[in-house]
Formats: sequence, structure tokens, C-alpha cells
Amino acid sequence: MLSLADLKKGQKALIKSFDNDALSSKLIEMGCLPGEMVELSKKAPLGCPVAINIAGYELSLRTEEAASVLVELVA
Repeated sequence: MLSLADLKKGQKALIKSFDNDALSSKLIEMGCLPGEMVELSKKAPLGCPVAINIAGYELSLRTEEAASVLVELVA
């Protein structure tokens, strides 16, 4: 399964689950809920941080945070 960190700029995906329990509650508080549609909008030149569009706003995440969010690509 892919993670948010694996997405390329402009790709859309649905959040499926998390693989880090410690980060999952923090990410859920920021709006990263299972079933929510996300789009990778920006990626820093060295890969960290990444910015995603979710629930009508842009959220920046560290690469390790993005890697803990498991997603499914949407066509």
C-alpha cells in the first residue's frame, strides 16, 4: 500500500489507515481522517516537507509523518 510520502505532485488519494499509533491521533486532529480525499500539492526539493490539500485547506507534513498515512490512489 502507498503512503502520502509516495505520491507525486497533483496525485489524489483516499486515506485508508495509519501505521504509527503515536502520530495517528495528531494527524486525525489535523483532519487526516480515514476516507478523506487528499491531493499532494507541493513537495520540497529535498522531499521534506510535503504539502497536501485536505478538507479545503493546505497542510504541511514532515516526510516521516506523511509516510505513516496509508492511502489508495484515485483515478
